[in-house]
Amino acid sequence: MLTRALLVLLLVLNLGVATWWLLRGPPPKAAPAPLPVGAQRLQLTSEAAATAIHAAAAAGNGSDALVEKPAAPTTTATAAVEAPAAETPAAEAAVPPAPTAQCLSLGPFASTGAVAQAQVQVKPLVERVSVRKQEPSRGRGWRVFQPPSADAAAADAAAQRIAAAGFSDYFVVREGAEANSVALGRYGSEAAARKRADALVAAGIPAQAAPVGGEGDATTVYWLDVAAAAGFDAGKAQTLVAATERRQLDCRSLR
Repeated sequence: MLTRALLVLLLVLNLGVATWWLLRGPPPKAAPAPLPVGAQRLQLTSEAAATAIHAAAAAGNGSDALVEKPAAPTTTATAAVEAPAAETPAAEAAVPPAPTAQCLSLGPFASTGAVAQAQVQVKPLVERVSVRKQEPSRGRGWRVFQPPSADAAAADAAAQRIAAAGFSDYFVVREGAEANSVALGRYGSEAAARKRADALVAAGIPAQAAPVGGEGDATTVYWLDVAAAAGFDAGKAQTLVAATERRQLDCRSLR
């Protein structure tokens, strides 16, 4: 019985302590420490928010949360800067094209006297003329020719026979070491030159083939390099200066 009574007493005491703990009031807040004159008390952000909530509740607005007004966005105005329009350069005046010219070499001439005389003869017909010296060299091709005749009349008669045989590529040499001979062509290979010579011989023409720069050609020769207008008659000029050959030139190579 005594034990049961003690258990009941302990139970009643526990219930009493629990009831007192639940029904007790909040503990009194500690008084803040006194601040120096002119100083303000520091306050945490959470404390400031709690103070604002309690103030709103006391005012009777029934609001449980503090609503902050959003800050107005800041708009930065950017001035549009237009790049100045690029100035268009004035169109250049059209330059009329230079008249088409033809450039060629006339020769070869065996001496300075012969080329000087030819230069005087051709100068009125062309825009520019210069003398070019060519040193002897070997192995630059093959030529076909008829050896010199006794005189100019015999050379002309030989040329007529060549034309009558059906050959048009020939030229009577009037001056130089091979005066009164007939030039019958120049070729890059021995085979082509000999084929041409054989055809002439078969037609009764005493033609020969020889390398350019061979015996009789191993001397210094001179050429006339000329630049003329488009209507220039190259064949007439070649006949005028008694040149055995004429060759096309690049006008940019003229001095």
